[in-house]
Amino acid sequence: MKQTHFDLIAIGAGSGGLAVARRAAQYGARCAVIEGAPLGGTCVNVGCVPKKVMWYAADLAHALHDAPEYGFDVSGGALDWAQLVEKRNAYIKRLNGIYANNLQRDGVTLIEGYAKFIDARTLEVDGQRFTADHIVIASGGRPLVPKLPGAELGITSDGFFALKQQPRKVAVIGGGYIGVELAGVLRGLGSEVDLLLRSEHVLGAFDPLIRDTVQQQLIDAGVRIHAQARIDALTLWRDNQISVVCGDGPELTGYDAVIWAIGRAPNSDRLNLEAAGVIVNDRGFIPTDAYENTNVPGIYAIGDVNGKAALTPVAIAAGRRLAARLFRGETDSRLEYHNIPTVVFSHPPAGTVGLTEPQAREKHGAAVKVYQTTFTPMYHALTEHKIKTAMKLVCVGDDERVVGCHMVGHGVDEMLQGFAVAIRMGATKADFDNTVAIHPTSSEELVTMR
Repeated sequence: MKQTHFDLIAIGAGSGGLAVARRAAQYGARCAVIEGAPLGGTCVNVGCVPKKVMWYAADLAHALHDAPEYGFDVSGGALDWAQLVEKRNAYIKRLNGIYANNLQRDGVTLIEGYAKFIDARTLEVDGQRFTADHIVIASGGRPLVPKLPGAELGITSDGFFALKQQPRKVAVIGGGYIGVELAGVLRGLGSEVDLLLRSEHVLGAFDPLIRDTVQQQLIDAGVRIHAQARIDALTLWRDNQISVVCGDGPELTGYDAVIWAIGRAPNSDRLNLEAAGVIVNDRGFIPTDAYENTNVPGIYAIGDVNGKAALTPVAIAAGRRLAARLFRGETDSRLEYHNIPTVVFSHPPAGTVGLTEPQAREKHGAAVKVYQTTFTPMYHALTEHKIKTAMKLVCVGDDERVVGCHMVGHGVDEMLQGFAVAIRMGATKADFDNTVAIHPTSSEELVTMR
């Protein structure tokens, strides 16, 4: 069987695979990417990009609601769901084409299909074999569906982006990023939404300021939250509607859609990793060291599949640093997985970077000092319905070095990036205080807190 050799092959044309292959090719390596689905991976096709489009739509719906109080006549502002979906999908298709052009421009070979290992240096795709000195596993992940009776009646986030009609009444199961974001989008666009949580709160891994504020804002927006719900099954109700059977509460009925948002599984089980000797943990993630090496020399794992931080910019940064280490001689090039900023696109959004207050107190004890504020942003100066903004700085030591920043409110998704730079550089509370405020903005609160 004929084999084609490359310096580097990336398995998966999502954020990580594209980043490592393109950057390595720019350094002179002969590279290929293997992908059987549309280019761009989860983020571009069924993740952050279409999600943000839908978030903008819901944000516009909120603005239309507020507009009359600023004197605008916005009557007749009904949503055309089909048009929104059509234009969103056309935008994604354009992005797919841009990614294909970028690969071609950088001289990266696209191999269409799904890869499986034959040995530690050989991959097979649809009967063809390819070898490489370096193989990067960047195969991403997929939404989980529980093993419960009737679970197939529900959809995942992938299915949400395939909806041709707006569901009138929806149950979203799960209180993490995806559950909170989809619940907020659907409610903002006018659907009835029930959010079912396994625990007491949404966003349990986040700082209490974010967790509590986002949950209350969901409730204020009309999302019905069912905490500590134990789901036993999904069943069909009359008129093909769906019921959620809860063992510890009443049966919830009448849903046009039920969305599973209970987590994601790594796409590691389809690669025949055993043939290469690559180990996985009990959840299917591929363990890697600080340099993205797996247990097999010459095989690496980046992005969602290694279980470190399932964020698009993390996969891109890890891929580019890996390419620099392998093909540019930067022997210590690696991504540091701390102080990574991230945003939950709730309504309004929540942004966070660094340690939560509980994490800081566990690590630094009495050396922790917290500054916190809650206020009504000026956007709501004329509106009857007012949504609060909340901010917290977590500081440590006599110099009050800022080790955590947590915010919920209008515009925090855009303001966080600059403050994340400052925190990564070791800024102190005094540095924040000595920065002249931009007025009138919400961000000025971060440099005027007392």
